[in-house]
Amino acid sequence: MALTPDDVVHKEFQHVRFKDGFDPEEVDDYLDEIVVEWRKTIEENNELKAKLAAFESGENAPAPVAAAAPAPAPAPVAEGSSTGTSAGIIELAQRLHDEHVAEGEAKRKQLIEDAEAEVARIRTEAEAKQREESARLERERNTLEGRITELREFERDYRGKLRAMIEGQLRDLDQKSPTDSTPVSAIGL
Repeated sequence: MALTPDDVVHKEFQHVRFKDGFDPEEVDDYLDEIVVEWRKTIEENNELKAKLAAFESGENAPAPVAAAAPAPAPAPVAEGSSTGTSAGIIELAQRLHDEHVAEGEAKRKQLIEDAEAEVARIRTEAEAKQREESARLERERNTLEGRITELREFERDYRGKLRAMIEGQLRDLDQKSPTDSTPVSAIGL
């Protein structure tokens, strides 16, 4: 994160509940960010000063300490020529700019590749989960259909047996005629 002076001026911290003041961890973290950015700025400033001094003295510029790729040394310019020195500084600044742009492009490309790889991974996982879930639901459906078939067969058999038993009872009742039985008198009860 490139930290600017405006970031420091406008930084707002969360208030802590039940106490006055700010969350100490949040303040410490923010101060750590400031220190890291400040150190980078100081290192870059010292590096640029060394390059400028080497350039002005006619030597090759020293290799950058923290840069990804060293900048090629500018062409030596005759001393005392302010136009040559200005042109050399502009050339050096342009090279540094080009390096940073190339570095940014490479990082952008890498971020896009990483994001595309992550999308492919997530898509593959989702498709695998979808296939697993579909297979599980298909198995469950087959199990339920089998159970339904069993219950229908049971119902058909049960109805058949119940019908046969009722019809048998009715036949038995029909076969016993009222003439075969002796009438019971209700008077003697």
